[in-house]
Amino acid sequence: MNVDITDLKTVRLSQDGSAVIILDQTCLPGSEVYVSLSSAEEIWEAIYRLKVRGAPAIGIAAAYGIYVCSRQIAANTYGGFCSEFLRIKDYLASSRPTAVNLVAALDRMEKVVVAHSVNPVPEIVELLRVEAEAIRAEDAAACRKIGENCLSLLRPGMGILTHCNAGHLAVSEYGTALAPVYLGEERGYGFKVFADETRPLLQGARLTAYELQKVGVDVTLICDNMASAVMRKGWVQAVVVGCDRVAANGDTANKIGTSGVAILARYYGIPFYVLGPTSTIDLNCPDGDSIVIEERNPKEITDMWYASRMAPEGVKAYNPAFDVTPHDLITAIIKVLLILLSVWRISEKYLRKVLLIPKQSVILLPNLWI
Repeated sequence: MNVDITDLKTVRLSQDGSAVIILDQTCLPGSEVYVSLSSAEEIWEAIYRLKVRGAPAIGIAAAYGIYVCSRQIAANTYGGFCSEFLRIKDYLASSRPTAVNLVAALDRMEKVVVAHSVNPVPEIVELLRVEAEAIRAEDAAACRKIGENCLSLLRPGMGILTHCNAGHLAVSEYGTALAPVYLGEERGYGFKVFADETRPLLQGARLTAYELQKVGVDVTLICDNMASAVMRKGWVQAVVVGCDRVAANGDTANKIGTSGVAILARYYGIPFYVLGPTSTIDLNCPDGDSIVIEERNPKEITDMWYASRMAPEGVKAYNPAFDVTPHDLITAIIKVLLILLSVWRISEKYLRKVLLIPKQSVILLPNLWI
């Protein structure tokens, strides 16, 4: 590997705890610009404008962010502090409604406040810092474990297609969908990765291609509408993608275009793996139809990435940030401690016998996955 990917710090807390430091991903791949965020408005804007993005990274940024904001709350009483804390929490949660990690991280921080109502406010603020650091550390450990679980399903020399960016830039370390790629690179697997450009915001072109090339992975950038062509040529043996929310029935929300890739993978008989932390599972959401899909500014389609406008003035544009992949198109949803299987597609016996997956890592959920 040319560079250790963990040297690239996506989200961190400043040394004095007064700001969240993020790598501004809207500046990539042209330049690596780090931005200091010290107010709720700056943190909200950074999340909404995708300066920090990827469900786990958003959660970490929000946890650090609400800690930074809590340091600034002037109230001396618990009641006054809690009231302002909850206002900031709700405000930050409104920045990206589809990403479950955002709300999950903020809920964890709220539980710290509620559980320590008898403590002095300065002690509560310090406990919030500890919790935020724990959220980041847990994500780093989870990403590596997710990568190990997925790597056990892959073989050296495989061609792997990925959509959007679920790599190191989207989390604390390694990534989710790209974690097995990095681990495989460390072990000489020689994967050949095809990165969808991922319109309209080009996360695949700007971010996935950038970070994979930076560490020496064999990566080829393709337009979104070329996925079928490379699959037809036999260049792809597995698809790996991340997830922003997994409903109770296994339907999965991820970057717009993911469901189309899943349909192609089914047609060509290619395994379609969804990777993400357990925090992306939302058991309160029954199915994909219940997932709130964020709609973004139409200018992202018509104007943003062009030297001049590329669509006629006044034309209507529809710009959902995510789509939902039905559970029956997913081969496996790979998490930290278990692999949730679409049982019609891969049998438990096959996984254990042929791929040597330990029994404790495979849980079949027939009521959810067929």
